Amino acid sequence: MSQPTDVVLDRAAAYPAITALKAVLARRDWPACRALLDSAAPMDRTGLLRAVCEEQGLEEFLRGVLAADPKDGAASALLGMHLTDVGWKIRTSARAQYVSREQFAAFHDWLRKAELVLMDGAAYCPKDPAIWTARMTSARGLQLGLAESRRRHDRLMAADPHHLPGQLQLLQMLCPKWSGTWEQLHQFAREAIQAAPPGGAHGLLVAEAHIEHAFDGSSQEIVSYLANDQVRAEIYDAAQRSIWHPSFGRGYGWLEALSTFALLFTLLDDQRAAAATFTAMGNLGTEMPWSYVNEDVVTQIRQARTWAFGGKR
Repeated sequence: MSQPTDVVLDRAAAYPAITALKAVLARRDWPACRALLDSAAPMDRTGLLRAVCEEQGLEEFLRGVLAADPKDGAASALLGMHLTDVGWKIRTSARAQYVSREQFAAFHDWLRKAELVLMDGAAYCPKDPAIWTARMTSARGLQLGLAESRRRHDRLMAADPHHLPGQLQLLQMLCPKWSGTWEQLHQFAREAIQAAPPGGAHGLLVAEAHIEHAFDGSSQEIVSYLANDQVRAEIYDAAQRSIWHPSFGRGYGWLEALSTFALLFTLLDDQRAAAATFTAMGNLGTEMPWSYVNEDVVTQIRQARTWAFGGKR
């Protein structure tokens, strides 16, 4: 079976609208940005905003947009995401014990700035799912607690049921490394995929929950965890409801779902399932969750793909 030889980690290759939005944002053409965002489905819109929030120099521009129209929900969401992203880069993705007091102080300063923007945005646009998704991220970073995160999640679900970008934020909050427990994490993932329409990328919730749980232990514990019959059954059931469902398409989260399942099938030593998943991905890949295995994500994906298509590990 033929296979691509390169691995492309650029999300814009999977979601072309990202490139279009970046181009008009670089020109600071907000009406054109709004036209693109307003034409996107709710989850795609949130994903687009998140994809461009790392662009440089957005704060002054977006504050100008909001000064002209405080009720612009897209501008509020994007500015809140941008300020949160600036802070998170200072904090880094390291576990809390490896983050300095100075890093935490700067991190929280930026997140408090984001919260002020997002609070106003939510007051003007209470049914904007991108704003509530952003507020869940800031709540996690500011350690506002699980009850507050669930409250924000409830507001998000009232605005747009099954909004996967926000569900992924609550999923992280439910990990023990933040504020939850493994039982809460898996229960949420199970209930969310059961409630979601079949064929969406929501299988990612179950897959990511098991990745988080498995990689919390040693290499031997990962093997032991994934050998559990119930764990394996949940993974395959989630795949049936999402990436293997006839309705699975190319909406928000499609690549992330495939990439996460590809790692799981590789770890489960299911060559056939891994090959089918890599075929659906083409030459695309994602940093997460492969970076849990090794920082050299491209090599990890390339080696796994070679094995899936009949080669050796």
